[in-house]
Amino acid sequence: MDIQLICSDIDGTLLNKDRELSKVTIEQVKRLSSIPFILISSRMPRAMTHLQIEFGNEHLPLIAYNGGLLIDNGKIIDSTEINVDIIKDLNRFIDGTSLHLSLYHNDEWYVPEMDFWANRESNNTKVIPIVQNIDITINNWELSNKGAHKIMVMGDASFLDNLVTYITKNYSEELIGYRSKDTYLEIAHKSISKKTAIEVLLKSHFPELTMENVLAFGDNFNDIEMLDAVGIGVAVANGVKEILDIADTTTDTNKEDGVAKYLKTHL
Repeated sequence: MDIQLICSDIDGTLLNKDRELSKVTIEQVKRLSSIPFILISSRMPRAMTHLQIEFGNEHLPLIAYNGGLLIDNGKIIDSTEINVDIIKDLNRFIDGTSLHLSLYHNDEWYVPEMDFWANRESNNTKVIPIVQNIDITINNWELSNKGAHKIMVMGDASFLDNLVTYITKNYSEELIGYRSKDTYLEIAHKSISKKTAIEVLLKSHFPELTMENVLAFGDNFNDIEMLDAVGIGVAVANGVKEILDIADTTTDTNKEDGVAKYLKTHL
């Protein structure tokens, strides 16, 4: 198969046990520098660009927020946001619980306080959020006609179960939630996915290519559609059962440099 574009998820797929790029992963991506290597993640852009710098491919576009934002050298190519009225309602539902609500727009990340969850996510992504009352953030966004590229809710699993039920009942046509962990719920606009983002990327930057020319790596539920649609979909061995079932093939775990091993062996 003629692979001319590589797309990779980050957390649980590309990064090692220390949530960093291993030396061998960097070496393999640089060895294949003639093939664009696109990062595609639920992360915000600022939590991705330092990885591009390590690869030496910061000139390439990146896909953030599970496909909600396609950006190229700071220029927005495609953007899909969650309406501020929905954010207001979810905030009302969460109010009074112990759940932590983070709001993301492009390279802005707002948290109500630097609690356990904000500190944990900041440490994982190497990004420091803006501490601001959620009501103030929502009000500012409403005045400037902005929405959220992603809503992250973290906390007690049973409280998150209640939120998932609420979203399913009230916003099944507008929102989709990805449970990256029992205690993490990432909420995005339902119209977007990593698959649709790659389709937009091909149209805007690589019109000579089709999905058959794409190799993709992933590990979790939000990667399933992508791996199923591309020419070669590769799951890391630590992936969820559902993605292992649909992948064309598997490679070693992220902790054992599975992506690098696949690249070295097959490209």
